[in-house]
Amino acid sequence: MRSPRPLVQALLAAVLLAGCSSYRPAPAAFHEVLNEPYRLGAGDRIRVTVFEQEGLTNVYSIDQSGYIAFPLIGPVPARGHTAQQIESTIAAKLRKGYLRSPDVSVEVDRYRPIFVMGEVGAAGQYSYVPGLTAQKAIAIAGGFTPRANQADIDVTRDINGKVMTGRVLTSDPLLPGDTVYVRERLF
Repeated sequence: MRSPRPLVQALLAAVLLAGCSSYRPAPAAFHEVLNEPYRLGAGDRIRVTVFEQEGLTNVYSIDQSGYIAFPLIGPVPARGHTAQQIESTIAAKLRKGYLRSPDVSVEVDRYRPIFVMGEVGAAGQYSYVPGLTAQKAIAIAGGFTPRANQADIDVTRDINGKVMTGRVLTSDPLLPGDTVYVRERLF
């Protein structure tokens, strides 16, 4: 009778190769976007201050279509723009017949949430805070399950309107709106 050892080795090699075929290293844009100014998206909430105009100073949520509804001037596009760009847009629109020289300030009041899925204690939606890493997000989501692959994780991120997924270390920083997926380990 032949030894089943070669068959077991071939099966093991096939399983390992299948696991490697889904490997997606993080694209260069994943790390480049970390050094760029933050771009707003649906779900973010911004505080707009128009100095000496109490009625215009408020907190505004960016809707699913990427706009904020601003008094007097109507919808203002916000998705993909920085806070400074929105300041300029609002000031320019207010100058057209509403205020002589508006002084506008925009800051992020609340970032859009992150999502943690896969082999974690409590998968779900969590608030983003600046400085959040994948490891901290996993800890917030109840930590790794016993079956979790703890070496690296998959992150899905919207970069300039293009959704990308890449494999990163748990020490890598996250951005608002990221989805973290902790894979199951093979053995």
